[in-house]
Amino acid sequence: MTIRAEVREFCQHGPLPSEQDDSEHADADPEKRQQLLHAITPPVTDEEARLLTTCFGDDNCFGLAWTLLHLVESAPTPPVTSEPSEGSNEWIMRLWIRYQNSLTG
Repeated sequence: MTIRAEVREFCQHGPLPSEQDDSEHADADPEKRQQLLHAITPPVTDEEARLLTTCFGDDNCFGLAWTLLHLVESAPTPPVTSEPSEGSNEWIMRLWIRYQNSLTG
């Protein structure tokens, strides 16, 4: 399966920046990320979802992390189906909890 160009472009920027980032490019980066994220049309493939999970940052990133989470969840198969190790990214943990909830709901 191939990964679409817009998914690759989004992922090339690495994890989402922190809301606490006060560097020079901090204001422009979330705006650019938002444009790139919204360019990805759901649903994503399982392979794209796994790649996108590497883009979660340390916090909400002004709401972008939630958008990313919903995009990842548009894949046919949940990308996180085994319990992440202690200290894993909070968004990966959230995907795990949401997967567990889907099994009982």
